[in-house]
Amino acid sequence: MFNQINLYNQADIQQIKESSLLVGKTLGVVAEKIAPGVFISDLDRIAEQFIRDHHAIPSFKGYNGFPASLCISINDVVVHGIPKNQILKEGDIVSVDCGVYKNGYHGDYAYTFAVGEISKEKKNLVERTKQSLYLGIEKAKAGMHTGDIGHAIQSYVESFGYGVVRELCGHGIGRNLHESPEILNYGRPGKGALLKKGMVFCIEPMINMKDKAIFMENDGWTIRTKDGAPSAHFEHQIALTDEGTEILSTYKYIEEVLNKK
Repeated sequence: MFNQINLYNQADIQQIKESSLLVGKTLGVVAEKIAPGVFISDLDRIAEQFIRDHHAIPSFKGYNGFPASLCISINDVVVHGIPKNQILKEGDIVSVDCGVYKNGYHGDYAYTFAVGEISKEKKNLVERTKQSLYLGIEKAKAGMHTGDIGHAIQSYVESFGYGVVRELCGHGIGRNLHESPEILNYGRPGKGALLKKGMVFCIEPMINMKDKAIFMENDGWTIRTKDGAPSAHFEHQIALTDEGTEILSTYKYIEEVLNKK
């Protein structure tokens, strides 16, 4: 899918971290606005303005023709939802994926939000998908393999009867939005690409409440679950450094907002 794996030095990683920090702040601004009755097109507009006000460019807008700055995916939309004039409703879950290009490097990650009060089933799906992300990160160490990450995610979420999307995956990131290696959310320990110091990549479990099957809408972007069941999506940006594994991304700004609500 991508080209050879790029390895980044500490100066590069610091610049990537700056882009990643702006993603976190942008998602924090979006978190403040998420509520029943809000147009998701307004969330996209607010995010784009915030990114540009901080002397950066939305990574997604225009990427292979994508028309927006955020991917906003509601309920059975897995990823790549286009923010149109759709209104958030009480009980929805909504994944917001944001990318930022600043000083020659990309930041990219995602968070799934509850809109008002959500069902116990949706709450469990969201919490377990988030937990699976951190279980994957625990296996993201130099000397391990991408299959170790995928296996940790898959074995956890499948124990609850959830479906792991096969056709989409995490990815390397840095000077380009998508680079090698692919980080699958399923796999076998010891298989896949060898993880090395200098790698920077995104781990992003996309987990369906029921079956793993998905389909793409006619717009060429929106991915939905085939059975109409909800899906959750979380993403962090990781660097393998001399000091070990560093999570470059942060949910701090999001969680500050959510803790006040």
